[in-house]
Formats: sequence, C-alpha cells, structure tokens
Amino acid sequence: MTNFNEELLNLIRSNKNSETIKDELLNYHESDIAAIIPFLNDEEKIYLFKILGKEELSKILPYTDNIEELLENISDEKIADIVELMDSDDAVDTLQELDKDNREHILSLMEEEAREDAELILSYNDDEIGSKMTTNYIIIDKNDSIKQAMRKLIAQAQENDNISTIFVEDDNKKFFGAVDLKDLICASKDDSLEDFITKNYPFVYAKNLIEDCLNDIKEYSESTIPVLNYDKELIGVITANDLVEVVDEELTEDFHKFAAVTSQNDIEEGVIKSMSKRVPWLILLLFLGLLVSIVISNFDVVIATLPVMVFFQSLVLDMAGNSGTQSLAVTIRALTSDEINKKERLKLIFREVRVGLLNGMIVGILSFVICLLYLMISKSPIKEVYVFSDALLASFIVGISLLSAMTLSSFVGTLIPMFFKKIGIDPAVASGPLITTINDVVAVICYYGLTMILFSLI
Repeated sequence: MTNFNEELLNLIRSNKNSETIKDELLNYHESDIAAIIPFLNDEEKIYLFKILGKEELSKILPYTDNIEELLENISDEKIADIVELMDSDDAVDTLQELDKDNREHILSLMEEEAREDAELILSYNDDEIGSKMTTNYIIIDKNDSIKQAMRKLIAQAQENDNISTIFVEDDNKKFFGAVDLKDLICASKDDSLEDFITKNYPFVYAKNLIEDCLNDIKEYSESTIPVLNYDKELIGVITANDLVEVVDEELTEDFHKFAAVTSQNDIEEGVIKSMSKRVPWLILLLFLGLLVSIVISNFDVVIATLPVMVFFQSLVLDMAGNSGTQSLAVTIRALTSDEINKKERLKLIFREVRVGLLNGMIVGILSFVICLLYLMISKSPIKEVYVFSDALLASFIVGISLLSAMTLSSFVGTLIPMFFKKIGIDPAVASGPLITTINDVVAVICYYGLTMILFSLI
C-alpha cells in the first residue's frame, strides 16, 4: 500500500495557512494521518490537534497507539468531548488506555447518553462478546410503515452510520428481526414493512463468551450481528471491523500460547514483567526436559556399548517432534472451529495416526538408506570393530525408530489437545514446546528401547 508519511509530514510543516492544511489533510484516510503522529514533536502535535478539531480527532485517535501519551497536552474537557464523538466501541478502547482514576474522571465529564453507552460496554468482561460491541446501529418498529421506517433511518443516520442492516423491535421493545437497507430503499410506500423483515436473524447474547460464539458469527458472514441482553432487548451490534479485531486477538492469544507465553508481551514491556510471564512455562519445560535426560540415562549401557547410535538421536527426536506438532496444529484447528463432534474426534485420531504411520514409513526408509551410506563411507566403528551387518542393523534401528516415534507422536499430538478440551482447558495450551518435549520422551524410549532389544538379540 502507498505510504503517505512523507507527504503528510511535509504538509504539516509547510508554510500554508491552517485552513488549507486542514482541507488537504482531510483528503487522506484517518489511518494515514494517525501514522505520522509519532513522527511529530510536541509543538507539531499540538498544532495538528488544534487545526483538526474535536470531530476529526475522534475519527483519527482510534487508529493511534499510546493514546494516553497523546492526550497529555489536551484538557480533560476536550478529551471528554472527543470521546463522546467516537463510536462507543472506539470510545471504550480509548478509555481503557487510560488509568482507572483518569478514566472515571473523563467518564464523569461526558454527556449522559455517551457515558451510559461506554459504561454498558465496560460492564462486560474482556472475554464476553458484549465487551466488543458498539451501540452504533439503526432501529425501527415492526409496525412502522415504509415511510416511517425511512424517516427513522434518516434521523438516526445522523448519529449512527452502520446502516446496511436495520434492526427491528416489537411492541415490547424486544428484538424482532432485521431489514436489509437495499430492500427498504426499493420498497414501495404501499408495501408492508413486515414483508421485508428477516424474523429469524442471527444474534448473540452480550454475556456469551467470545470463543464460544466467534465461529457462529463468522459463518453467517453478515456485516453486523445484533447483541441482546437476556431480556431479548437489542443493546448493541458486532460489526465486521469488530469481528476482524476479535479474530486477530484470538489468533494472537493462541500464538502466545503456542510459544509457551501466558499472555501478550508488549515490545515496550519491562524486563521483570516480561520475565514473570515466561518463567513459569520455562520451569515446567525444564522439568520435562529433565525427564527426557533421566530416560536417556537409563540407557547408559546402550550408549557406552554403541556410541554411534548417539549420532542419530537428534534426528529421531526432531522428526518425532515435527510430526507431533503437525497433528497438534490440525487438531487444535478442528477443535477451536467446532468442525468435529464427539464421534468425529475418534475418526480424527485414527486419521492422524495413519498419516503419522505413512509419513514415518517414507522418512524411515529414506533415513535407513542415508544412515547406511553414511556408516559405510565414514566406516564409523560399531562395537569398536566395523562390521557391515552392525551398520545395517544400526541403520535399520534408526528407520524403524522413526516409523514408531512419528506414529506415536502423531497420536500424542492429537490426543493431548482433545484431553485438554475435555477437561475445560483451552487446547492451545498444548503449546509447541510442551508437545515437543513430551514427544522427546516418546522418541527416546522408542529409539534406545529398540536399540537395546535388537542388539541384545544378536
């Protein structure tokens, strides 16, 4: 995409009068203007905020970071005016950037209606869909005529610009359905409004957990989804933009869980705070790593007698971890998207095991050939005296160990997230480092166990 930073900076720093600069600025998207604010000094920021005015700032600030720092040079009264002009969800995002005392003070300065909207959204927990809604929507009555509905649309559109879907309430102020804007525009004044109402329009309750209703919302592919309280009253909507933000937050959260980090780490976060978030996972993985070392130590006789087998240990452990992580990713994707029911979970386990088995066969045969060629060319001693049959057996162990470890790792990588889901823990907690360490134990037992068994038989 085009970068307008240089153009905008030159414009703000030009000798043109304020009105001209403002007119030219408004030819750019709010996001582009927000992008250059960090490059301005304090004097330039004050000048920019002054010429833009409260209404334009209310559109630009939601695209900025470090809002609390940006608002330092603006009076509390003006901040309250700016927040009032924002969509309610953007207003809440801005307020949440402020410390608690400052937030309460700004809320007290806001007009009653805007304050009530913000306090409503703030009343929901971060994991509830109500915390992501906006009160920017159009509502009409099911008994309205087409003409009355159009008048209400025009009147409310001055304050609310989410007009592609118009929502309808019944005589008891309960949610009744929705009307597409196109249908309303094309309707004749003699038509009945109820003929255009979709009565079974999808909705969510404000108290619904985001992770529980996210996939249902995505499946409907609507630009806005109504949010109701438990009295079936419409209190807000989830827009497409809100949905994108929620999906991004969910993916970011899962990414951090996969990296064995409990929550998002800000790039500017302090070392101690960042360390405190990561160290519990690292301690857990430390003990799991020690378990791997203990298992290996129990095969010390095998290692002392056949040191050449250590050469291929990392190969078996890495491939087992890779296979398990692939199955883990497929399983978590299926579980989080609710694509499978209980019966299909068993089918998924068998499928992943078969995939692991077939991949293990291919990789095992390939590694058998490569390891045998390596031992023959390098003439590495086995049992202190190089014997072709021993090299053949060592290569066979590597191949069969890969087959076994990759099959079992696929099984483990599928079973663990399912188990976590069953006991009510987010399956993404079965993170990459955790599953890899568990599969290391599986691979070590397969590799050195087979080595001990097969070499003891000859």
